[in-house]
Amino acid sequence: MNRKYYFINKFDTNNIDKLNKQTAVIYRNYNLETLNKEFILKLKKYCQKKGIKFYLSNNIKLAMKLDLDGAYLPSFNKSTKHLSFSFKKKFNVIGSAHNIKEIKIKEKQRVSKIFISSVFKKNKNYLGINKFKLISNLTKKKVVALGGISKENINKLKLLNSSEFAGISYFE
Repeated sequence: MNRKYYFINKFDTNNIDKLNKQTAVIYRNYNLETLNKEFILKLKKYCQKKGIKFYLSNNIKLAMKLDLDGAYLPSFNKSTKHLSFSFKKKFNVIGSAHNIKEIKIKEKQRVSKIFISSVFKKNKNYLGINKFKLISNLTKKKVVALGGISKENINKLKLLNSSEFAGISYFE
């Protein structure tokens, strides 16, 4: 399955309406003051109505409590506390990494997929195609390409060991 993941930090129905059922939404808002349950439930309900999977970033307990599809652990989250939780069968934990050390941490966290960044976006974590392929071969986990994916470079994903990708600007 060629799943796509769309990172959002606000609720924009126009963008969500353009998504197909192979695209999951990951809500990432690291401001605890604006992270409210009513808003997340509203977003969950909207995604469910569209048949779209919905993940909450960096808050496994809340994602479980609100019966979401799963949780996303960003690269800076190195905690393994969630390993003592009992998850529903369909609850999925996914996470991101920028280097080999972070990939090993995500494996210890037992994520089902590792989002490796940044494949195209030229920032401090820039990998490019060759480094992406090298480090993605160092894990047996499913790998998702992340970072700088656009309509202009989408065809370059065929060069990677990943049939799945995640982004923001690609979907907007």
